Amino acid sequence: MKFPKLKIGNLEPKYPIIQGGMAIRVSMAELAAAVASEGGIGVLGGSALTVDELKAEIKKARSMTDGIIGVNIMFAARGFMKLLRASVEEGIDVIISGAGFSRDMFTVGKETGVPVVPIVSSLKLAKISERLGAAAIVVEGGNAGGHLGTDIDSWDLIEKIKASVNIPVIGAGDVVNVDDIKRMFRAKLDGVQMGTRFLASEESSVSDVFKKLCVKAKDSDVVKIMSSVGFPANAIRTRFSELVLNGEAPPPENCTDCLKHCRKNFCIKDALLRAKDGDMERGVFFTGEGLGKIKEILSVHDIFARIKTSFE
Repeated sequence: MKFPKLKIGNLEPKYPIIQGGMAIRVSMAELAAAVASEGGIGVLGGSALTVDELKAEIKKARSMTDGIIGVNIMFAARGFMKLLRASVEEGIDVIISGAGFSRDMFTVGKETGVPVVPIVSSLKLAKISERLGAAAIVVEGGNAGGHLGTDIDSWDLIEKIKASVNIPVIGAGDVVNVDDIKRMFRAKLDGVQMGTRFLASEESSVSDVFKKLCVKAKDSDVVKIMSSVGFPANAIRTRFSELVLNGEAPPPENCTDCLKHCRKNFCIKDALLRAKDGDMERGVFFTGEGLGKIKEILSVHDIFARIKTSFE
């Protein structure tokens, strides 16, 4: 099997692999630059950063690679448009967005020439995205990591959507190993987005506690919680995720109204930041349902080397 050619606007990565833009300071410059240097598309998770922080990360990533760097900003973030425009000003290559749907980002894309790639979980949104001018779409199912737009697995969405649009389709959700990648490509998809595999990489910004938890955990350790954002999300079973499941999580201590809509039953931002730092008592550890396939922490170079070898 050969790699398909992925073209997003004027961008043509050497390999059709996009690193998931994991927010809350997980996908930072080091990870994004490492993926871009290997020939994929490296993506910064911009949702929990300030404008100045995001610009600094883009600059840092640029200093580390000549490859393609994108940004993922979730629509649910209150500062969505400011972060989006700041990314464009700083020269980002591609805009990716999920956790809600923005029509305004397509206007920004048309005005600036930066390709826009929405994350969708339904055929309806896929068709709307194409009509509004999306350069490509990421199809993400309920088996993915982070906030989810559907309970339907990616594998049950991709073929129907691929057959119904004329723009590149990138599969996401439970894409962890080579077999998963090949399964996506056998479905005629143009590329894959991988989050969990890069979460458990040497260049990921999460703590060693989080990385070791990814190796230790099994598929059965992944539970679906309801985030305060109002979207379901997959997370590793921990003390705090159990509190969330049981409706017993403590309310926010210092709410900053960082989200457009929040139930304020607990602070998902703080819980994710604590998980990043390895707080097993108070952290929410987002991951995809394919976590059990992670057997070791690898460098981004080794992840790509194993993928490339299997396609030769």
